[in-house]
Amino acid sequence: MTGWASLRLHGANFFDGRAGDGRTRLLVALNPGHGHQLAESAAATVSRDRLFSPEIVARQGIPCTVPTRALFDEMRYAHGVRAAVVAADMAAAAELVSLLMLDGYVAEHPGWTGVEQVRRALALASEHSLSPKETRMRLMWILDAGLPTPVCNQPVFTRDGRFVGRPDLLDLEAGVVGEFDGADHRTAERHTRDVEREDRFRRLGLEYFKLTGRDLSRTAKVVDRMLATRSRALFQRPHDRSWTIEPPPWWTTDSTLDELIAERAWEAERRRQWDAEPLPEVHELQTMAPSSPVLDSS
Repeated sequence: MTGWASLRLHGANFFDGRAGDGRTRLLVALNPGHGHQLAESAAATVSRDRLFSPEIVARQGIPCTVPTRALFDEMRYAHGVRAAVVAADMAAAAELVSLLMLDGYVAEHPGWTGVEQVRRALALASEHSLSPKETRMRLMWILDAGLPTPVCNQPVFTRDGRFVGRPDLLDLEAGVVGEFDGADHRTAERHTRDVEREDRFRRLGLEYFKLTGRDLSRTAKVVDRMLATRSRALFQRPHDRSWTIEPPPWWTTDSTLDELIAERAWEAERRRQWDAEPLPEVHELQTMAPSSPVLDSS
């Protein structure tokens, strides 16, 4: 198993087997490996690309490709560059594959089918998007509105060091915040927090726009909204702004994705080494055990 289904087994929950419309079911990608035959079906597609044994692991008892190979396959055969970008972003959000890891893998497989789509998507991908719809909003900003690449979920602070929020999209040059208003924003409590959050950003001179799920299929209206919002922006020089992305001394900087993945791999290796060590003999356990305290009978 490879592609989205393998990534799901590795814990990337945004890979739910559905296309960007939320309805169309995706086929499960299977690769039987060299010398094995497997027929396609209504639920699965079969790839006969080269598959190497180090790229195969078991998850929940199912043989599947390692995350980097699974993502590479998913992006190569995705229905367009945008779908490939969403796959890269969500593999990063699940802390499975960094863009540096993917770039290295692409460099090692230069002539494979679909690799050019992976390269194009890699140039547009981000390790900081937290949902597929955030990613699609960012791609509309870049590809449809033709605007400069924004930063995603970047912490914003006041000049005196107070945390303001992490906007889904932040145009550093113009001073524009973009937010995707998903279904989880519909509760009264969440809506109240969103209103307060918008007010905080606006008080600092940041222009603000929102998108909903329905907006993602209305490209012309979204582009018009984005361009209109940016036209109202202040375009302040950094030293004139009431806001900054420079963290105050008390702020704990997040680890990079490569650091998180390396740390997890190190911990997994330590566990494997521990499990592989033989248990001590009984007499060794007795020697290791602390002696019993002597009670003073007086």
